[in-house]
Amino acid sequence: MSFLRSPRTTRAWVLHPDLKITLAVRDSHASLLEAKALASALPELEVVGANVVSLQKPNPGTFFGSGKVEDLKNLFSNLKIELVLVDGPVSPVQQRNLEKKWSVKLLDRTGLILEIFSDRAATREGVLQVEMAALSYQRTRLVRAWTHLERQRGGLGFVGGPGETQVEADRRAIDLQISKLRQQLKKVVRTRKLHRSARAQIPYPIIALVGYTNSGKSTLFNQLTGANVPTKDMLFATLDPTMRAVKTTSGTNVILSDTVGFVSDLPTELIAAFRATLEEVLSADIILHVRDVLHPQSEDQSNDVKLILQDIGISQETTVFEVWNKIDQLSEDDLERTSNTASRQSETYLVSAKTAYGVETLLKAIEIKLNFDNFEDSLTLSHRDGKKRAWLYSQGVVREEKITDFGFYFSLYWSSRQKAQFQSF
Repeated sequence: MSFLRSPRTTRAWVLHPDLKITLAVRDSHASLLEAKALASALPELEVVGANVVSLQKPNPGTFFGSGKVEDLKNLFSNLKIELVLVDGPVSPVQQRNLEKKWSVKLLDRTGLILEIFSDRAATREGVLQVEMAALSYQRTRLVRAWTHLERQRGGLGFVGGPGETQVEADRRAIDLQISKLRQQLKKVVRTRKLHRSARAQIPYPIIALVGYTNSGKSTLFNQLTGANVPTKDMLFATLDPTMRAVKTTSGTNVILSDTVGFVSDLPTELIAAFRATLEEVLSADIILHVRDVLHPQSEDQSNDVKLILQDIGISQETTVFEVWNKIDQLSEDDLERTSNTASRQSETYLVSAKTAYGVETLLKAIEIKLNFDNFEDSLTLSHRDGKKRAWLYSQGVVREEKITDFGFYFSLYWSSRQKAQFQSF
């Protein structure tokens, strides 16, 4: 979906509703800070202010109570606020009513994240996935997000049938556009599958970095690979996956994959986009779950990551290393406490992606784990399987070869990944 960007900035305000009817696990102040960080991830947006609004329960028509709506109206009018970001789910009716009362444009959390993804998507597949997600979301609302950054509806303007309301015509048009995007996406997916099958022949294990957004994945990725992936202190600084080859301490080659950061309350409309961009994670030999140990909600963020990994279909048998990042910023007491906690957990490593502390230890642990996967095996190939025989030797997995009446008998020492690659021939 394309956007018309204005040269001037939009004055915005962030609201985090603290609902008393829910058993809130997260601290409302921390949630507000995250919402502000999300808003700051959009270009040409000036976050003028933010606050937490306590609610017993949402008002069906305006979400907030009448008194609070009036107070906020005066505040937004005085500060010339153009866009209000509500860090929570707001229904289409509530959105329209608040926009009228406050004379602003309004985005809820889902709309905000969709805007960020629309702005950041770089690959063809990522763009198409986000466009489909945005259209699905827009279909339920049929309102525009921005005053001067409006969504273009190119190709959607045609006359509806007799008795058809404008809303019905718009919905039909959006459905048509989604159908077209779905067909385009199928072509892109086919191309991607060809690329992935080619990568599957690469003998190197895949190590995938995942984690909550802004946890330091890209900084660690750069430290491990010497690459130059953007590392802004900004949510969703990395959107499309990046892959690089790197050598472990003993010279073993592995492929590292940096991925988009996760976030709590991920819009359902974007789950498909996540699944598409995280397919390298699904086939990874080891997942590095990078955590920001400085963040007060680090444990909650970790749980959010684990839930999303489950949603996209990560196997429970996949090896996951916990990588506790940013330890260089801990005090001596906090570092000792964190080290003691980590020592009581399996496959947990303390690192500083910024200073490279603990990186060599992490690489060595990866190598040891990969070697643990190796096992003895045997198989027989016919005399016609020259390519398969050459592949076995290229992998360095052949311990012994004998020529028999039936073909070539091999004694092998290989990994489950190499065996799976061989069976895919």
